[in-house]
Amino acid sequence: MTARAETGMAGESLAAGYLVSRGYRLIEQNWRCRSGEIDLVMLDGDVVVFVEVKTRRNRVAGTAEEAVSSQKGSKLLVTGEWYIADHPEFRDSFWRIDILAITMGPDGGASRVTHLQNAVTAG
Repeated sequence: MTARAETGMAGESLAAGYLVSRGYRLIEQNWRCRSGEIDLVMLDGDVVVFVEVKTRRNRVAGTAEEAVSSQKGSKLLVTGEWYIADHPEFRDSFWRIDILAITMGPDGGASRVTHLQNAVTAG
């Protein structure tokens, strides 16, 4: 496994723990379809939340939250629609896309966490 993949997996694990500690419920991790992947599928009460996790070890390449382009946002919206279509139990649910940006500390834990709710919207 590459260092980049390890960082990504560590970030997703930290993100899931962070959200669960705030009352979210983890439904799925790394859900894939033809249009892309959703890092975390969570429930915030009755709302389905698709979470894009961005993790950085430092800010040399910019902050983690800056890594989600408008093209990636559009892809996340399409992938969210695929998820809802594939899971009839959520067809009547509201859903949103959040970004959880993590900067790792030297000890492997999160030194900075930024949670942007409803960060990707259509239009």
